[in-house]
Amino acid sequence: MRRIITGAGLLLALAHAFAQDIPPGDRRSGYEQMGRETRAMQDDDSANPATFWVLEGETSWSKKTGTANRACSECHGDAAASMKGVAARHPAFDAKRGRLMNLEQRINACRVERQEAKPLAYESRELLALTAYVARQSRGMPIKIAPNPQSQPSLDAGRALYNRKIGQIDLSCAQCHDQNWGRHLAGNAIPQAHPTGYPIYRLEWQGVGSLQRRLRNCMSGLRAEAYDYGSQELVDLEYYLMWRARGMKVETPAVRP
Repeated sequence: MRRIITGAGLLLALAHAFAQDIPPGDRRSGYEQMGRETRAMQDDDSANPATFWVLEGETSWSKKTGTANRACSECHGDAAASMKGVAARHPAFDAKRGRLMNLEQRINACRVERQEAKPLAYESRELLALTAYVARQSRGMPIKIAPNPQSQPSLDAGRALYNRKIGQIDLSCAQCHDQNWGRHLAGNAIPQAHPTGYPIYRLEWQGVGSLQRRLRNCMSGLRAEAYDYGSQELVDLEYYLMWRARGMKVETPAVRP
């Protein structure tokens, strides 16, 4: 009887340990939790407010800039071909720098090294526009995050941060988005937090913002000190979230409440 009780306790412990994982068949985009009007706004490019950012990004793509007086298109050509699938596999490990980089960092690296221009500030309209334009080329493609020995430590660090209780509220990302998705908090449905559509237009923001902006918002809501834009912690968390959403389709530019 003691062995049975001990075995049952172990099974319960294991069940609790894995209760946070959302089975692949149960994964849902935040799109599915929105009202009909908001979904229609995302579906129609002519009604999607983020389209303005995408169009500005297209202009920047062909604009000569920096000391090198070079445009993105001069190196990469037609973005519809050269950038297809890029957003679906970022963040990605950069062997030259020996670290993980998200899409915004990759764009800025190109600006500095190829165009000899100053990096664009996080959440600046130009960086958001370029990122949205590049990511738009992957819309409808499955997210493909494939960790390797170099990026595995970042995946592990991102997973640990996702499951760590933080702030004065003492909650983790997993407690909201894995254990309580679909329920309501302050009148809003709790999503599963799959980053399928960034940069996104949020009605709350009345503008486009990055995934890191959203992560910092959550941290502030938990009364925790938010990590700086571009910090390794936020990039690691982005990486884990994208890995967690692997196989789901890119929606950029998405619309959310």
